[in-house]
Amino acid sequence: MTFTPLDWSILIGFMLISLGIGIYTARSSGKSSAEFFLSGRNMPWWLLGISMVATTFSADTPNLVTNIVRQDGVAGNWVWWAFLLTGMLTVFVYARLWRRSGVLTDLEFYEIRYSGKEAAFLRGFRAIYLGVFFNVVIMASVCLAAIKAGNILLGLSPWQTLLISAIVTVVYSSLGGLKGVLLTDFFQFFLAMVGAIGAAVYILDLPQINGLESLLAVPSVASKTQFLPDFSEPKAWVGLLVIPLAVQWWSVWYPGAEPGGGGYVAQRMLAAKNERHAMGAAFLFNAAHYALRPWPWILVALASLVVYPTLGDLQQAFPNLDPDVIGNDLAYPAMLSFLPPGLLGIVITSLAAAFMSTLSSHLNWGASYVVNDVYQRFVKPKASQEELVWVGRSSTAILMLLAAGMALLLEDALSAFNLLLQIGAGTGLIFILRWFWWRINAYSEVAAMVISFLLAAYFELLHVKLGFEPLDDHVKLILSVGLTTIGWLAVTWLTPPTDMNRLTSFYGLIRPSGPGWNIVRATAAKTGKVLPHPEGNLPRQLLAMVLGCLAIYSALFATGSFLYGEYEQGGILLGITLSCAIFLGRTAVK
Repeated sequence: MTFTPLDWSILIGFMLISLGIGIYTARSSGKSSAEFFLSGRNMPWWLLGISMVATTFSADTPNLVTNIVRQDGVAGNWVWWAFLLTGMLTVFVYARLWRRSGVLTDLEFYEIRYSGKEAAFLRGFRAIYLGVFFNVVIMASVCLAAIKAGNILLGLSPWQTLLISAIVTVVYSSLGGLKGVLLTDFFQFFLAMVGAIGAAVYILDLPQINGLESLLAVPSVASKTQFLPDFSEPKAWVGLLVIPLAVQWWSVWYPGAEPGGGGYVAQRMLAAKNERHAMGAAFLFNAAHYALRPWPWILVALASLVVYPTLGDLQQAFPNLDPDVIGNDLAYPAMLSFLPPGLLGIVITSLAAAFMSTLSSHLNWGASYVVNDVYQRFVKPKASQEELVWVGRSSTAILMLLAAGMALLLEDALSAFNLLLQIGAGTGLIFILRWFWWRINAYSEVAAMVISFLLAAYFELLHVKLGFEPLDDHVKLILSVGLTTIGWLAVTWLTPPTDMNRLTSFYGLIRPSGPGWNIVRATAAKTGKVLPHPEGNLPRQLLAMVLGCLAIYSALFATGSFLYGEYEQGGILLGITLSCAIFLGRTAVK
């Protein structure tokens, strides 16, 4: 494969535009930490929503989807499609609550919700745990995908791939802050979509594939095309469908799909103009993330089953690759090696855009924790705004170095995905309930983090070494969720509740609905305090969540049905999508 001057010019031009945006926004972003990390809290919903989508479209995402499809078929994607329930809950319940809180980072939440030294400890600990450790693991998995693509498509060594892309990303992220990230995300998202669709169209027209209809007629492909797993095999449908929909979505903390919102999703909602813009951004993100993007990747993954049926075929096609990196996720960049000059440049640039948009968001998000929740909170509370911006820019570069180093230790996208799920298993319910149940305290969250981490370490590192039979991923997930939930509930009841004055203050600021704050309202009334009425109709919000999920799932499978040539089924699903959308537009919470 030859990367022509035309291809290089497209890639280099993209890099220069990204750098230009960072330089353009550097002056305004450097005014204060609020400008650097939240763009002055004045961003529109459409820009924030596109930025969220661009962030979740990382270089490893098509690799992950390809890995899943080759192993478990299209239905295997329920392992992440199930997170739509979390997303819709964020849209209709938590988006307004986050925007109403007025915090700079979602970790600042801890000291408006909990009290005492334990609240301060939790804030600082989570800043390091999520902003550094967890964040570095996420970025490392993204870097791994870039390493594999760079090796196959450009012949670059791992350090060359990381050096070139990381320097550009760090420069514009550290200069432009969140505003620079948002503007580059907007440009990068559309470029990434053009590349993904263009690649799928060209690959389907390869002589080996001979069009979509011929592809779907291949037996090894046809067996992988179902939207739902094979119900005649309990092991398949329980692990691929039941567990994600019944347990995983509410119990697991995962970046971009945090129960109750959080991370860079919360950061975008906190940067919105108002509560309605926060809701709109979250809805656009979920609609595009689940209904718009998956099919180009899925089609390329199905085509790879014809060209590279086994891992041995991949190894034979790329004999110079390290055998340790040969996995099903490698099939996506391998298929891109068939692209012609020009289109190859666009697709490589689109993958670079996806890689850089994800890294830049995670770098800015992680740096916001280091600056606001560690440095300013514990190291130098009276630091000037200029100093805080400088610390933010420095920590951006350090986080990138740590992620690049860890990338060399990972093997494939799916193993990294499962590791992250395992580490966050059992913590999700706390993030949902802490807004609506007064009794949850800081000790609850500390216990959940510690227990889930220890269980993940045991199942991933020690279980087999101690002589026990390996467990399926969904079995490990259920055990971790169950044990972690029992553990943090026990700690909640065995430790003192949050100070009542802090709970009263939190309720007055957030005004959550539901019965979980009745004790706080009753206690305040006894002391003569008049608390505001709850704001929002929780049952109506939950109904909107269900309708939103139905609309987006129907749109996702309508697209698949039309691609499969099942037009009647596609028309019915499209009708469901439009009906739900109309109902939501007329009755969703105002």
